[in-house]
Amino acid sequence: MSQRLILQVAVPAPLHTLFDYLSPDGEPEARLRPGVRVMVPFGRGERCAVVMGLARHSGQPSSRLKAARRVLDDAPLFAPGDLALLEWAAAYYQHPIGEVVANALPVRLRRGEPVVDSEHRGWRLSESGRQEEPARLRRAPRQAQVLRFLAEAPDGLTREQIYVRCGACRAVLRNLLEKGWIEACEVPPEASLPVPGGQPAPTLNAHQVAAVEGVARGLGGFAVSLLEGVTGSGKTEVYLALIEHALARGCQTLVLVPEIGLTPQLMLRFQRRIAAPLALLHSGLSDRERERAWHAARSGRARVVVGTRSALFTPLPRLGLILVDEEHDLSFKQQEGFRYSARDLAVIRAQRSGCPVLLGSATPSLESLNNALRGRYGHLRLPERAGGAHAPRLDLLDIRSARLDGGLSPVMLRLTGEQLQAGNQVLLFLNRRGYAPVLTCYDCGWVAECGRCDARMTLHLQSRLLWCHHCGSQRRLERRCPECGGGEVHPMGQGTERLAETLGQRFPDVSLVRIDRDATRRKGSLERLLGEIREGRHTLLLGTQMLAKGHHFPDVTLVGILDVDQGLFGADFRAAERMAQLITQVAGRAGRAEKPGRVVIQTRHPDHPLLHTLVRQGYDAFARMALTERRETQFPPFSHQALLRAEAHDERLPRQFLELAMALGRELAARDVEFWGPVPAPMERRAGRYRAHLLVQGAERARLQRLLARWVPRLPDLEGARRVRWSIDVDPQEML
Repeated sequence: MSQRLILQVAVPAPLHTLFDYLSPDGEPEARLRPGVRVMVPFGRGERCAVVMGLARHSGQPSSRLKAARRVLDDAPLFAPGDLALLEWAAAYYQHPIGEVVANALPVRLRRGEPVVDSEHRGWRLSESGRQEEPARLRRAPRQAQVLRFLAEAPDGLTREQIYVRCGACRAVLRNLLEKGWIEACEVPPEASLPVPGGQPAPTLNAHQVAAVEGVARGLGGFAVSLLEGVTGSGKTEVYLALIEHALARGCQTLVLVPEIGLTPQLMLRFQRRIAAPLALLHSGLSDRERERAWHAARSGRARVVVGTRSALFTPLPRLGLILVDEEHDLSFKQQEGFRYSARDLAVIRAQRSGCPVLLGSATPSLESLNNALRGRYGHLRLPERAGGAHAPRLDLLDIRSARLDGGLSPVMLRLTGEQLQAGNQVLLFLNRRGYAPVLTCYDCGWVAECGRCDARMTLHLQSRLLWCHHCGSQRRLERRCPECGGGEVHPMGQGTERLAETLGQRFPDVSLVRIDRDATRRKGSLERLLGEIREGRHTLLLGTQMLAKGHHFPDVTLVGILDVDQGLFGADFRAAERMAQLITQVAGRAGRAEKPGRVVIQTRHPDHPLLHTLVRQGYDAFARMALTERRETQFPPFSHQALLRAEAHDERLPRQFLELAMALGRELAARDVEFWGPVPAPMERRAGRYRAHLLVQGAERARLQRLLARWVPRLPDLEGARRVRWSIDVDPQEML
């Protein structure tokens, strides 16, 4: 009787180890390969796990080994290189390997469901839909857009293909179905991936050509390049040209974007230009549609894969190029669970795959810029706006003695009126949603505070709710003070909702649109509003950072930035960097075409050196100045950090656990590793839990990693570890 194989599997559980199981009884060894899923008994139930390795012998006694119950796949879902990357990521970020592997699978496959079938559900025009004239749908432009697109494809299109051209439009499709203008159909697998018509590329300028050649020369080998291009400089054209080079070599390209819902224009340009199957991986798709795109990438049928951070782990057998757009964006860092950086792992994946990776941004992170200045990364620059457009003029507006109306100074109101009178668009930026951040009683001084967080509740007047933006708690607005019962309550400060009210009163004849999370909650509403802005249907635009990224508004000649001062004095040492990036990104919306642009920044600190440097000399000078400060204080990128967080309902427990963790860490640490804390989190109480932090910092990444590898596995055994919820964040980007 032959000895049964030992399966070394990654089980999705909070444990930093692989588990050994006997192969299922009677299962042919040919099906037992790393990368296949198996159902295994675990605890009182069973779980879907992934085979990471095979062995003839186990370190556990044979009497203790259980048998896997069944193999779920005929062929591996992951190649050996994919599994090796996942194991590396689990070790570096000190996260349980089973949860890391599960994170890389589509949702259905994590649950142990069968691989999705090859049939692709889609939509086509019905008989009545073919007779409908889209031009008549003036009050439903998105329905007209979908009808025109479906008219180009008599055999039908998948929802994914429709989303590529029209944005997420589930409600639009539902309305068309109810009207009887479209009908469900099966789209043949060979036609299920978008293959655009190959729109001609524009002529690149000299800087763009140099950037393309600088990366294209390295195709076939590993290299990291930072593409630093001012807003409007044509970074996307560089990406498209490089994708065409990779396609010519028979390679796949992975394109990572921070938030796919905020970049519909990028998607449309890719769809029009790339003459190859394109797969999108984003939250607007159903689980089955997303899984089909994942399989298209894994099989090599999809030659270009565009997605958000989790797309980094998609298997790509012919990967030849990785592009990371807006590499500085905080969205690339997962903040819950498996806390990885997709940007940093993109570099590791490129190194292991032997292909180049390009990190693009108008405002590079200080980590990437430092690597470029030290020669570790190639440094490519696009210093000029494409098409002859000029950079906007930046001015600081001192509001220390100004009387504000809804957050707007008299000068800002005058400038806004002048540009609207001239027929131009104006964008006003306030990164605070709601009506007012504070509600108070003038009689007794009561302030509306969250009962579960150390935070004030934001007034949302339209819905008449007080809302905690940290834990989501809500309560109805009362007109009288709940503390003294006498005086009326009054809002203090401004949010986008109050700003819209003020502007509506000041400019009643102007079409105004507000872009924030509250105004764009419905599926497809963001794409619809952005389309209306580009069509010129709104001349006064206001919103949060949702308006700052990747949008092309050629008629915007004035950008007003209303409140950035909190970024100058934030508790997080990265606050000034985030502020500068946001200002630069927002400013980039002005003067995108032949019209000159102007950016006016309201501030009560016009003499602050970092702000002054940013406005007068640009982001590059600001970043170099900030790097000098970081070097002097030995903050990243001149050191490396890990943050141990702990929280509990009892405020004593997190600190007690972290004190024991620090004592253990100091026993294990090298001399150049420091422990800072424990200290309360900047917001100590959140969602009813008290939180505390312990920061670990080392001069060398390797020494810090050696400490973490010995320290983190022993934390669960500390006294009180089971009475707190704790997590480790390697290379943290936020100290919240």
